[in-house]
Parts: sequence; C-alpha cells; structure tokens
Amino acid sequence: ELKNFTANSEIDLTAEIETLEKRLAILENDIYGNLKPWDRVQMARHPMRPTTMDYIDKLFTDFIEFHGDRFFGDDEAIVAGIAYYNEIPVTVIGHQRGKDTKENIRRNFGMPHPEGYRKALRHMKQAEKFNRPIVCFIDTKGAYPGKAAEERGQSEAIAKNLMEMAGLTVPIVCIVIGEGGSGGALGLGVGDYIHMLENSTYSVITPE
Repeated sequence: ELKNFTANSEIDLTAEIETLEKRLAILENDIYGNLKPWDRVQMARHPMRPTTMDYIDKLFTDFIEFHGDRFFGDDEAIVAGIAYYNEIPVTVIGHQRGKDTKENIRRNFGMPHPEGYRKALRHMKQAEKFNRPIVCFIDTKGAYPGKAAEERGQSEAIAKNLMEMAGLTVPIVCIVIGEGGSGGALGLGVGDYIHMLENSTYSVITPE
C-alpha cells in the first residue's frame, strides 16, 4: 500500500518501505526457518496452494484435456491431456483437488478411483506411441479407499501403473506439488526425474 501511495503522490516513503521490507525478511526467516514437520504437512495441504490446473495454465500452451478410461468412466480427480511446453509437445497428467467444497466434491478431494489411474496409463501409452515426454504432477492424500474403488480394482490399477511406467521408453518427469500420499501418489510417481516443491510432502502412508 505504501508503494502504491508513493507512486501516486509526491511524498517519498522509500525509507519506511525499506525498513518494513527488512522486518518482513527477518519475520519470514524466523517463521520458515523453524518449521516443524507437521507445519510442513499443513502447508502442503493448504487450500490455496496451486493445483495441477494452475501449473498447466502457467507452464503450458494449447492444453487439451481428455476424459475417460475406456472401461468404466471418467475420474475428475486426475487431469490428463496434451499440451506444448516451450513448443515441445508433451503429455501432462496430474492429481486435481478443488478450490472450494463444491469443486472438492466433484474432484473427490483429489483422491483417484481406479478409472483415474487407468485414464492416466492410457495417456502414458499414447505418449509413448507418439514419442512425447510425460510430465506428472502429484498432489493427493492417497487413492480413494472406498468399497466401490476396491471392487473395481484399485490396487491392481496402481500396481499396473507402477509396472508400465517403469518400462516406458519416453522421458517421465514427476513433480510433487503438494501432498504425495501413499500408493495414490506412487501411481503417477515412477519417473526418470522426481522433484518436490518446497513444503510439499511424500510419504508411504498419509499423515493423519
């Protein structure tokens, strides 16, 4: 506010602004330099943290989303499609959470069903066929643990993704952008390069 005020008036508040910025830097260092593990888990789960679609909008061009696994239906907890990254065609796949309650219900809070993993694998095989690199964004508490998901082969779908991703001939870059929980994260997490953003988590069991 002071910067805007200074820009629109003849009063020079540069010294005050510099003092406040120095204090802000000290406060940030005190806060972020003493985070406990649970603090980082809560930051990974922050509702305003950017989602897969946010990164797609900022990093890629001409994104086209595809739907369905050709077996059962479409799972909106996983986004999959093709796009350009620096004019290079790539396949983009990622877990997608919601920004509010209504969208979270539609996206199943980013917890995929088996058809989500099968949709992801369908696009991975397509990427291999057309020699496109694959970018996976990981952000889920875990695969959906409901009865219907188990009946439709949740564990088999994840296990097949692990096996198939390990053998794909195209480059795979996996990025944990928030929460990487359990086998739900592993279903998109086998790659040539695996990166984690600051204050993201990756664990074999989702923290309570």
